[in-house]
Amino acid sequence: MQCNKFDCHLTIILALGRLVMTHFIGSIRSKMVGSEIVEVIHSWSAPRSLSTSMMYSFAQRDDIEVLDEPLYANFLRLTGLDRPYRKELLSKMECDGNKVVSDIIFGPGRMKYRFCKHIAKQRTQGLTNDLMKKGKHFILIRNPLDILPSFDKVVAPSFFELGLAELVRIYNELRELGKPPPVIDAAELQQDPEGTLRGLCDDLEIPFQPTMLSWEAGPKSIDGLWAPWWYESIHKSTCFKQEKKYPQSFPFSLYDLLEQCLPLYNMLRRHVKKKSSSLLSPPLPLPNLPVPANEKVLVWVGDEIVPRDSAKVSVFDSVVQGGDSVWEGLRVYNGKIFELEEHLDRMFDSAKALAFENVPTREEIKDAIFRTLIRNGMFDNSHIRLSLTRGKKVTSGMSPAFNLYGCSLIVLAEWKPPVYDNTRGIVLVTATTRRNSPNSLDSKIHHNNLLNNILAKIEGNNAKADDALMLDIDGYVSETNATNIFIVKKGRVLTPPADYCLAGITRATVMDLVVKEDLILEERRISLSEVHTADEMWTSGTMGELSPVVKVDGRRIGDGVGPVTKRLQIAYKNLTQQSGVAIPNCLEN
Repeated sequence: MQCNKFDCHLTIILALGRLVMTHFIGSIRSKMVGSEIVEVIHSWSAPRSLSTSMMYSFAQRDDIEVLDEPLYANFLRLTGLDRPYRKELLSKMECDGNKVVSDIIFGPGRMKYRFCKHIAKQRTQGLTNDLMKKGKHFILIRNPLDILPSFDKVVAPSFFELGLAELVRIYNELRELGKPPPVIDAAELQQDPEGTLRGLCDDLEIPFQPTMLSWEAGPKSIDGLWAPWWYESIHKSTCFKQEKKYPQSFPFSLYDLLEQCLPLYNMLRRHVKKKSSSLLSPPLPLPNLPVPANEKVLVWVGDEIVPRDSAKVSVFDSVVQGGDSVWEGLRVYNGKIFELEEHLDRMFDSAKALAFENVPTREEIKDAIFRTLIRNGMFDNSHIRLSLTRGKKVTSGMSPAFNLYGCSLIVLAEWKPPVYDNTRGIVLVTATTRRNSPNSLDSKIHHNNLLNNILAKIEGNNAKADDALMLDIDGYVSETNATNIFIVKKGRVLTPPADYCLAGITRATVMDLVVKEDLILEERRISLSEVHTADEMWTSGTMGELSPVVKVDGRRIGDGVGPVTKRLQIAYKNLTQQSGVAIPNCLEN
C-alpha cells in the first residue's frame, strides 16, 4: 500500500510540473507574438508601377501593418539627389539604412505581418544582408510603355530613376539565396485583381482576404510625406482599375530610354506565372518540349549569339514580310557536320536564284555555324536549321529594293534525334494538295515559303499519318511534304526525278549508295499505284535520315521494313560516321 501511495504522489507532482511549464511556455509565446515576431513581406518595384495601390491593398488586411518606402531617407542621403521634400524627409525619417533595417523593418510590431513597400533603386550598397535574407519578397513590374508617359511629373525620367536594372539585380540576388521571388505584372492586377492577389498570397503562404480588393479614396495615414507630389491619381482610386482600352500616345523623346528598359522588363516578365491574355486569344499553357534540353540553347541571329527566348528577327525582315529566305538542314555526327559543303552549295545557289545581295561569305557562314555549335557543346546527335533571309527592309513592302541592310543569318542548333521511327517504319497518306510546278515556283530553290508543304502536312495530321505523300500536277508521285521518296519493285530502286520535288542532298547521297551497293537505280516518274504495290519504300531527308514506309493510304507496303531498306540504312549510318567537316576544337571541348 505504501508503494502505491508514493506512485500516486509522484504522478500528481509530475502533472503539476507539466501544467506550470505549459503555462510558462504559452506566456512566452503570447508575448513574442504580441510584440516581437513579425513576418516581413517586402514588395520591390520601379516607380509608377501600382506599388502604392498594392500597399493600400495589403493595408486593408486585419493582420498587417505597412511601411511606405522606409529606406527613402537613406537613399536621398547617400545619393544627394534633390527632391522638393528632401529637407523635410531627412529631418523626419531615419537616415541610417542599417538602423532602418534592424529597428524599423524588422523591429517589434503589433501585427502578425509587416508589409514594406520598396522602390528598387533604394536597395543601396552597404545595407545589411538581413534585408534580403529575412522575410518574404515579391517583385511588382510594369511595362515601361505605361510608366514613362507619366513619370516626369516630379523628376525627369532616366535609366537610373526607373531602376529596372536594380530590380533585375534584386531578383537574381534573391534567387541566389534560394528564395526566387514571385513576379507580378501590374497588368495582371488591373485585369484580374482577385485572381492575381490570391495567387500572390498563395506564393507568400498567407491567407487571402477579400478586403484587399478595395480601399477608401483620399490620403492615408500610412502615406509617406512625399504623397502630395506622387500620389494624386492614386488618391482618387478605390481599387485596381482596369486599364483603358486604348493607351495614351508615347512621348518619342523617351524612345531611347524605352529601348534600354524594355529588355529588362521582358527579362522579369518571363518569370510571371500568369501572363495577361493577348488581344487575339487567351494565354495558352506552356507546352512540353520534345527534347527538354532545348529549353536552354544559344542561337546565332544576325551577327550575335543569344539565348533561345531572345532569338528574334525584326518585323521588317523579309522572312516575316514574305517568307523571303532560303534555308538548309544539317546534322552533326561524332564531331563533324555531315555534307556541310553540299548544303552550302545549295544555299548559295538558292540565294543567287532569288537575287539576294550582300550575302555573307562561305567562310563567314561556316564560322557562325562552328561558333554556335561550340557554344552549345553540340558535337553529336544534333540538327541545325540554317536560314539566310534577304534581310531587313527600310519599310514594309514586297520589293527587294527596300532591302538595304544586307542578308540576315540564323543558325538554330538543337538536340534532335531522327524525327521518324526508323525501326518500325512510318505511315503515309496521299494529300490532295499538289506539289508546286516549276511553272510557278521551282522546287530547286530551297526557300522558306513552305505553305505548299504545310497544307499537305495538315492533311497528313488530320489523317493521323506521319506525313503526306504529294503528287505533281500530272498525278505522278513527287515527294512527301518533308522528304524525298524511294520505292523498291522487283529488285529495282526507283525515285522520282527532281522536277517537282526538291533535289535533296540526302536523296543524292542515297542514290550514290544504291549504286555502290550494286543495286539497280532508276530515276523516273512513278505512279501512285506503283507506290501502293511496291515491295519496299522509304523516305530520305537530313532530319529523319532513311525512314521505312510500311503503309500508304491504308495499303501495306511489302512485308514491312524490307532488306534493301535495312541494307541502305546501315550503309548510310556508316557514311555519317566516316565523313563530314570537323568542328574546330571539338576534341578540346
